[in-house]
Amino acid sequence: MKAIGILLGLLSLTAVSSAQEQADFKPAETNIWGAEYPRVDAAGRVKVRIKAADAAKARVNFWSGPKVDLEKQADGSWEVITPPLVPGLHYYTIIVDGAEFADPGSRAFFGGGRYVSAVEVPEAGADYYAIKDVPRGQVREVWYSSKTTGTWRHALVYLPPGYDTQGKTRYPVLYLQHGGGEDETGWIRQGRANFILDNLIAEGKAKPMIVVMAYGYARRTGQSAVNLPGGPAPATPEARMRTMQEMASTFQADVTDALIPFVDSTFRTIAHREHRAMAGLSMGGFQTFQITLNRLDLFSHIGGFSGAGGLNGRALDPKADFNGAFADPKAFAKKVKLLWLGVGTAEPERMREGIRSFHKSLTDAGIEHVYYEAPGTDHEWETWRRDLRDFVPRLFR
Repeated sequence: MKAIGILLGLLSLTAVSSAQEQADFKPAETNIWGAEYPRVDAAGRVKVRIKAADAAKARVNFWSGPKVDLEKQADGSWEVITPPLVPGLHYYTIIVDGAEFADPGSRAFFGGGRYVSAVEVPEAGADYYAIKDVPRGQVREVWYSSKTTGTWRHALVYLPPGYDTQGKTRYPVLYLQHGGGEDETGWIRQGRANFILDNLIAEGKAKPMIVVMAYGYARRTGQSAVNLPGGPAPATPEARMRTMQEMASTFQADVTDALIPFVDSTFRTIAHREHRAMAGLSMGGFQTFQITLNRLDLFSHIGGFSGAGGLNGRALDPKADFNGAFADPKAFAKKVKLLWLGVGTAEPERMREGIRSFHKSLTDAGIEHVYYEAPGTDHEWETWRRDLRDFVPRLFR
């Protein structure tokens, strides 16, 4: 009888422990409606579970995190609990018997040139990108015709609270670009830029503004599809840089000759360089610097989030690089009201040190700018959300 009592006690403790664990883990806010998995706990651990009764092996691949095997359960499902992940949005895929696919329980996000799963790990005490009970802006889809590419092109446009009711008010514009492998939906679906803007405007920390997020891949008729989503990758780093420069040149023509005129004629903008900004993350940061520094007649505020000059770590030559835009620091300061650089402290060394090197080069050249490091975050959306939160309040002041 004593042995039976001990056994019952152990079973009771196991049940309590299991129930406690179940209570600690909550369905991720990035799940599809009603999906119980993946789940996240307060420490940032993620519990992944899939149904694959006939599988021999299952593995989860977090792109900027752990790659771990799932363990088969008695009911035929597969499960794993990851080590704690840093706060933010984490892309991942599931690999079952060598086949890689998105987790059916997660919403899909466009990243890495395809739709993949992602799980949101909340940042304790951070609500700057949360949905709050404040006046809300609207995000609209637009299509515009581009003679540069010979195609119709797509963009998302954030209109600030009160845009429709304040019919005579005109607004400055921020052109905000996504990174490589992502598209124009990224800043809204992954970055929550609309909520960040809503909250900053409601707190009086940012001026009401229009934000335009355009599809950042562009090629002229007959150009190669290299470096476009789904296209072949360049064979060498030098070829990759040439391709990015070619695409940036085409995208610049699309932005300056098609997109900006469309936006200024469609929305109530203040159509002047003093009220026009551009920023982007990673590839979008590279594009931003290529475009704005070639067309300072159109832009006065510039931001690079984990991407900027494209100098590959070498020192800036103020007289030669960017058509000599940095040659005269005083003249540059009169034209450019804000030059902003940011990077995450946990980003890959090549990227992190490249941005730090560019920051040093600008400092050595006497170019006024703002430099910001997001603590503890990688080449990922939590870094760029923090960047946007710091960048936007500085605009149009």
